[in-house]
Amino acid sequence: MPAVSVVPSAEAHAARDLLLKKISSDTDLPALGSSVSRVVQLASSDDEAVHDLAHFILSDVALSQKILRLSNTVCYRTVSGTPVTTISKAIFLLGFDTVKTSALAMLLVDGMSGKRAQSVRTELATALSASVVGRELARRSHFKDAEEAAVAALFKNMGRLLVAAHDHALYGEIAALIENGSHTPTQASMQVLGCSFDLLGESVLQEWQIPDTIIQALSPLAPGVLKPARNRQEWLQQVAAFSTAAATLIPHMQDAAGRGLLARFGAALNLDQEKLAELLTTVVHETRVLTNNADPMLSPDEPEESDETPPAADQPQSAAAEEGLPGELLMVTIGHDNLRIDARHTSGKPVNARDLLLAGVQDVTEMTASGRCKVNDLIMLALETLYHSMGFSFATVCLKDIKSNQFRARIALGENNAARQAGFAFSAMPARDLFHLAMENDADLMIADAGNPKIRALIPAWHRALLPDAASFIVLPLIVQKVPFGLFYADRRQTAPEGVPSDETALIKTLKGQVLAALHSR
Repeated sequence: MPAVSVVPSAEAHAARDLLLKKISSDTDLPALGSSVSRVVQLASSDDEAVHDLAHFILSDVALSQKILRLSNTVCYRTVSGTPVTTISKAIFLLGFDTVKTSALAMLLVDGMSGKRAQSVRTELATALSASVVGRELARRSHFKDAEEAAVAALFKNMGRLLVAAHDHALYGEIAALIENGSHTPTQASMQVLGCSFDLLGESVLQEWQIPDTIIQALSPLAPGVLKPARNRQEWLQQVAAFSTAAATLIPHMQDAAGRGLLARFGAALNLDQEKLAELLTTVVHETRVLTNNADPMLSPDEPEESDETPPAADQPQSAAAEEGLPGELLMVTIGHDNLRIDARHTSGKPVNARDLLLAGVQDVTEMTASGRCKVNDLIMLALETLYHSMGFSFATVCLKDIKSNQFRARIALGENNAARQAGFAFSAMPARDLFHLAMENDADLMIADAGNPKIRALIPAWHRALLPDAASFIVLPLIVQKVPFGLFYADRRQTAPEGVPSDETALIKTLKGQVLAALHSR
């Protein structure tokens, strides 16, 4: 390509300033940046990371549904074929890093969903595909926290995406210069915008407080054949560049371009023709799955046939549970139809709560048997199972804080969960109220009508102030070696005249017993 002298004109500077003004006036961008930043900061080595990631995903109903759909595709389904109905199980099945990068990709798609130009869809599809390439290379790497490469690859074309989303005309002008072979992408963007794509993307990612290691990984590489990386940072930079180049190659599978990619990156990333072909085949399949679950409009392909089970809430679904022996006595696999919510009681509780609870018990059993699951992960799964299976509007796990001599909410799901979690705390000193009586007697309480005068007299003032609309609720004390450890709590805004039949009660007690067994063995 001939060298081109690029001196930004006054018009170019004006165009750049206009573009930056458009980007800064996008009211959705700060919210997207905040969400992306929160997920990026989660490190898989952190003991609280699984809980934090699950909690973040559960706070976004649309994101929860997409992750669950992804978990139930052919690409990821369990060997037994048992559908995944909880985010905690999805993280366990797919792996923390896969769910994290998939969630980031879906957030990016949702954040740009209002911009429907073909150029935006093209850049989003490239970003998703690049993230899968980065994830595949990370799996083969010996570097610690290699999955960060998938995050860097996802953001590599952020500058191009921003231009496509906020000024399609400028994007087209740059693309024309690149396509006629007279300019490199950097030269074209400099001429039209007055700054490079890379600089534009970097400025936005810095504003989003993305870690420097990721931003530095987006810097352009030196031209020519690359040598194996001397350190992790250099490797991240190579993977980010390779992933984006490979992502643009995949739709056409150009042999010449593939040879060029190998000539430049092959030695550095330990790739030959066979390994590259294998990599691209895997990436094509996984990208199709991810794209279809993030936004089917991004892919021209037919949707991947999946064996998906919609989330336990918010989806149209099938018949109520059949009568029979308590599920914990049966060695059965619950079918998809039994896990779909076809109807609810007036309280909001699913009619087929028994089957949903049984699926949760089976998930806890599987995760416990694997030996890879931490106690906090099991507690989160149990809470999520109770919350969805019984149709609660708010649910929390409350544990004893020795320093303050209080029981305090540690995890919360549902409506206004952050504020309610912060306020859900009470003294560990004995008192005559529902919570202390439940723990003193190790009694599971299932309150169908909190307005009953006898019940209301035992509800403490702090609960009435924090949750004035709680019309029905459960309290499940966690007693370890006769010592109160905490409790599960969940409520609804409607009374529950249907009650909790014996088979559901048995499953709830089994679920709680699994958590207690894990706590006892710590």
